[in-house]
Amino acid sequence: MSFRIALSGLNAASSHLDITAHNIANVNTTGFKSSRASFADVYATANNDVTATTPGAGVRLNTIAQTFSQGNIDFTDNNLDLAISGEGFFTMKGPSGVNYTRAGSFSVDREGFVVNSNLEKLQVFPPSVDGSFSTGSFQDLQLQVSENAPQATVDGEIGVNLPANAPVPAATPFDPSVSNSYNHATSMTIYDSLGATHNATLYFVKDAVANTWQQHLYVDGNAVGAANSMTFDSLGNLTAPASGAFTYPSYDPGTGAAPLDMTFDYSGTTQYGKEFGVNNLQQDGYTTGRMTGIEVSSTGVVSARFTNGQSTQLGKIAMASFSNPNGLQQQGDTSWAETFMSGGPRVGEAGTSNFGLLQAGALEGSNVDLTEQLVEMITAQRNFQANTKMISTSDEVTQSIINMR
Repeated sequence: MSFRIALSGLNAASSHLDITAHNIANVNTTGFKSSRASFADVYATANNDVTATTPGAGVRLNTIAQTFSQGNIDFTDNNLDLAISGEGFFTMKGPSGVNYTRAGSFSVDREGFVVNSNLEKLQVFPPSVDGSFSTGSFQDLQLQVSENAPQATVDGEIGVNLPANAPVPAATPFDPSVSNSYNHATSMTIYDSLGATHNATLYFVKDAVANTWQQHLYVDGNAVGAANSMTFDSLGNLTAPASGAFTYPSYDPGTGAAPLDMTFDYSGTTQYGKEFGVNNLQQDGYTTGRMTGIEVSSTGVVSARFTNGQSTQLGKIAMASFSNPNGLQQQGDTSWAETFMSGGPRVGEAGTSNFGLLQAGALEGSNVDLTEQLVEMITAQRNFQANTKMISTSDEVTQSIINMR
């Protein structure tokens, strides 16, 4: 009997060593979670409470539980490296179904999808037209490989200061080619619907009527509509137009693009002092753009940046958590699958409820404590030696019995 008891101890110690060796081997594995052995004693069962006087039958490996504690955050130079600080898993979709992982080392495949080393695709909540995200469904995260479409200039904001003591120009009528027929001018770039650039020049002419100016808009040297009258009060504030904005007639840029219908807001324009100044020139158009990189916020919003200065939201990373993470089935490659014991996933967004935050350009390292594992190794080794000694002692006792005369 003692042979079998000691043999069960050897098997338990050997399993303990195997688990410890597995932890030590993965001390540098991204997103790895260490395992812990749990053992249970073995007793023979019988009727009439006979086991009260029966010695135990040894030990067995009860469970191998994983420790889902936080690993160290190591920073990298790759924006597609993501680390979870807190609870939650990344949701990955592959040919075998949906898996979950803490290893955020992602790359891009040839179709622009963000994948892990197993070519499983990272799942995100798709963006809605109102800027929110549809948390009721998943989609594969795909980087925008096509050019960002251009947008024609529609609205603009003009903020200049016109000198209150400016003289009426000597030359009349206004002619942009005659410099002394206007007081001041400034220019900015505007865009048509095809993304082509055009030069818009704003001319300001002091009127003979006090506190009144005439404003002219020329695009690529062509007049856009007639002059617009601007009036200021005695404090230098714009009073006319009442809305502060001028809506110009449609202008055909001549590039095959749609006509430009522009409205410029001059409410930031003043008539102070004696110096002309340009404080604000903005317009909402832009040309085509190529993607230059991506950004991932701490709440998981993935945005693509383009050479035209625009940014497009591609989705929000879908996080998952489980009531019993230890019930998850290990799939290898630091990924897990849902089981009956783990319960169904609770899906949510980073930074909400008990979900952790995301760190872009970083990876979560293994949570293995190497010093602790070396102590576990020594403990398992001593247990193994003690059980081998028990077998040796049982052998000596058996040999003594055999040698009795």
